[in-house]
Amino acid sequence: MSWAVPEFGREAVNKAGRMLISPADIASASQRDSALEVISNWRASHSFPLQCIKMTLIRRAKKIDTKAIVAQRLKRISSIDAKLREHDEWMKLTQMQDIGGCRAIVRSVHSVRRLVAEYKDATAKNPKRGHQFHHENDYISFPKDDGYRSYHLVYRYQSAAEDHRPYNGLKIEIQIRTNLQHAWATAVETVSTFSGQALKSRGGEADWRRFFALMGSAIAMRERQPLVPNTPENRHELVEELQYLSEKLNVVTVLEAWRTSLETLPAKHVKKNTEAFLLYLDPKMRKIRFNAYSPEDLPAAARDYLEWEKEIESSPVAGAQAVLVSVSSLHALRRAYPNYYLDTTVFVEALRYAIRPIKGRTDPRQGRLF
Repeated sequence: MSWAVPEFGREAVNKAGRMLISPADIASASQRDSALEVISNWRASHSFPLQCIKMTLIRRAKKIDTKAIVAQRLKRISSIDAKLREHDEWMKLTQMQDIGGCRAIVRSVHSVRRLVAEYKDATAKNPKRGHQFHHENDYISFPKDDGYRSYHLVYRYQSAAEDHRPYNGLKIEIQIRTNLQHAWATAVETVSTFSGQALKSRGGEADWRRFFALMGSAIAMRERQPLVPNTPENRHELVEELQYLSEKLNVVTVLEAWRTSLETLPAKHVKKNTEAFLLYLDPKMRKIRFNAYSPEDLPAAARDYLEWEKEIESSPVAGAQAVLVSVSSLHALRRAYPNYYLDTTVFVEALRYAIRPIKGRTDPRQGRLF
């Protein structure tokens, strides 16, 4: 099969990134289209390194947890745009570490630690062999203040093979998280999509941001890990505030209504040799449309991905999203990317567990029983 390779120099890629976030009165439509073509090629060029690193992740994750789910994705143009804007003072597009990303979802924090140790041991034994370790972020020991928790490893692809050298130096991010941590991230993306709030980039309503920070701590407490900064350390106080915001925002009803109203992908129409899915979530119609691609069709998938993103950009539908993902089966796809089905069942169960009845609960902001 034919994999995309970088067709533009890094300076051209960085220039395209700057053009992407430049004001409308500076960049013409044709300039923006040209920039998108460059960015699309840069993104597609991460497909081969991502596939290689994902295969190693599958082998190591399954060794530790036979029920581990592993998936990969190429970053959406809208997410690239948002990240460049958030860090516009210093970040260049070629510095972005998660253009290509793969993820392992395992049962427990213990499994996360064991999987991370597998990677570190392999690097220690052969520091100059294979892909080069770049850096790590332990958001489980040190959660983000928005409630996000996961373990990130970043590697630079490295190969001595002549036909693979164009990919050398491209960075791939590995995320390793528990089922509960993944459920939290799924709920954030679901609320962001259907409410039009930029919760993933520290935007959105204050109550929703606080709710997810508190829920991050509730899950951390359940997993016996450090809590999210600026949330109550006392369980009673944490549950009081979480209960209050849960009822104020009507969280359970809202999430379950979105989940049940969405049509799911029809498995009978997916061919056995499917390698990747291009998903399009329409929050207004509460539907998913998708294309399935065989390994030979992946170059076409990259082109279609860009066209769907252009369609979304020009569409008046708020919250529409497209994503190109690769997984081993439709069932794994649903488990790895439940936000595209709005399947927040695990999160709702975790919320109900966190706020199970405590006698004498009061409204922490009004000082009265409820």
